[in-house]
Amino acid sequence: MATINWFPGHMKKTKKEIEDNLKLVDAVIEIRDARIPRSSANPDIDKLCAGKPRVILLNKSDLTEGKVTKEWIKELSNENVKVLEVNCLKGQGLQQIKPALLELLKEKHDRAKAKGLVKFMMRVMVVGIPNCGKSTFINKMARNNIAKTGDRAGVTKNKQWIKTPLDMEMLDTPGVLWPKFEDERTALNLAFTGAIKDEIMDIEELALKLVERLQQYYPDRLIERYGITEILENPLDNLDAIARKRGCIMARNEINYNRIAVMLLDEFRGGKLGNISLERPDDVFEEEETVVKEETEKERKRRIRKEKLKAKKKEMK
Repeated sequence: MATINWFPGHMKKTKKEIEDNLKLVDAVIEIRDARIPRSSANPDIDKLCAGKPRVILLNKSDLTEGKVTKEWIKELSNENVKVLEVNCLKGQGLQQIKPALLELLKEKHDRAKAKGLVKFMMRVMVVGIPNCGKSTFINKMARNNIAKTGDRAGVTKNKQWIKTPLDMEMLDTPGVLWPKFEDERTALNLAFTGAIKDEIMDIEELALKLVERLQQYYPDRLIERYGITEILENPLDNLDAIARKRGCIMARNEINYNRIAVMLLDEFRGGKLGNISLERPDDVFEEEETVVKEETEKERKRRIRKEKLKAKKKEMK
């Protein structure tokens, strides 16, 4: 996959706003996708918020393997960072946020009580990559439809303060994403989960890569969901089998690759393939060690798959 560049002007501006407004808040709430806790962590946020108390919400945890999510909580937590698994859409786990913040801000809270302040109003900044569930989270916390929501990356675009009934004010910021992805696996993870707009992706190639990943780690899900008889070595053959099972066929019995690609990605993102974790804490370092050795072979296999896909499309014309 070629290096993806996706850094609209408003995102550059948002990065500057985050930097400027950090002094206005007591803590940061960062929302990540529980299916890809490492890939959905913006490196800029890590740098900008270093030293600031932070609560990381692993959102959409209902779509993941619970055991793997627990491993991530242990991996990411430290004395200045609390990690919680939540489902912002259903409001699950959100009741843990206030206690977590009070624990992180204990010294400030104690000083406020010593001064006789009855209410300790916390000010937090909410950050996260596009389509991580940030607007849904804010709406749930504010108990009002404040922020625009949607399933398309980059819906929220204006900074705003939101009051909540929980003695907490939240500063919302547009979703931010780093300028480019030099690690193919990270870029694919973000594309699989919808953090990168489908419009700038080759949707058919993306679906093929998703099949490749699932046949490696979750072959049983493909068999159960789509009723195919076996998992073949070539991902394109598996995609073809899925397409035929789902009736994604055009004239002359040819595969409608666009239709099956959209269907497959929608079903994966909607959790219809079951609980899936695309990243694990203990597999990241192994990938980093082997990426150089496998690059040539991976490129060769990718080229062959693309050639087969192009050949099939050409036959259809």
